[in-house]
Amino acid sequence: MIDVNWSAVIGTAGALCSAMSFLPQMLKVRRQGGRDLSMTMLALLLSGAVLWLAYGLINHATAVIAANVAIVGLVSTTAIMKIVLDRREPQPRRQRIAIDMDDVMADALGEHLRRYNAAFGTSLTALEQCIPAANRRAAEAMLDASFFEDLAVLPDCREVVGELAERYEVFIASAAMDVPCSFDAKYRWLRRHFPFIPPSHIVFCGDKAIVDADYLIDDRPRHFARFKGQALLFSAPHNAGETRYPRVASWKEVREHFARLGSRPEDPRAAARSGFRWVRIPFSPRRLT
Repeated sequence: MIDVNWSAVIGTAGALCSAMSFLPQMLKVRRQGGRDLSMTMLALLLSGAVLWLAYGLINHATAVIAANVAIVGLVSTTAIMKIVLDRREPQPRRQRIAIDMDDVMADALGEHLRRYNAAFGTSLTALEQCIPAANRRAAEAMLDASFFEDLAVLPDCREVVGELAERYEVFIASAAMDVPCSFDAKYRWLRRHFPFIPPSHIVFCGDKAIVDADYLIDDRPRHFARFKGQALLFSAPHNAGETRYPRVASWKEVREHFARLGSRPEDPRAAARSGFRWVRIPFSPRRLT
């Protein structure tokens, strides 16, 4: 009669089950990646297996040694695969918001009115369609480099842009080619008031259709015509009659708008518009964006 050591059999079977229990997880990580697998759990499991292996070696427990050698191998392999595959996986791109500078972040209209009224002894509260033809060239000349140096920041702008930058990639998109002498002054203004926006996220351009963003906040409707994302019109006197785009009247409303979007995600590029038509405007005393 064969003398069976049932204690050894049961121990060996349990050790094999424990060792092989992690094999399906390792195969799943190989197929699908290990993003949802906790590295802390793997580290604790590996530490426990190493300690059990040391225990088996000290006490000459063959079943414990065999099981934990297998567990150490499987867990180590799984952890290495998770690290490698996680590095290969592209990180999800945060949605991008492009923000115009003049009359959206900076009070360019207020500065232009101040200069015009001081120069001509008037008390205008709006410029477009209000300037006599004889004064137009002088009004345009006011948009020199110094004009952009000390513009006031619109109320709540800095705070709300900072909040948005925590959840989105925020770019400043200014059509500075309209006033080429403004480049240096605009850059200094942005770095002074919005230091958390990196220089790589400041875009000076002519046509904002080149900006690859999900949202564009702008006061000039013409920039939305070929923009591929969702337009958000920032209210100003010169766009009061515009009805084609959703609008906001303040930065508090911008905050509320994106808070609503956060509660009901949507694809902003579904709002893309086509049919761009260029219209040449002979003069706009505030050719700012």
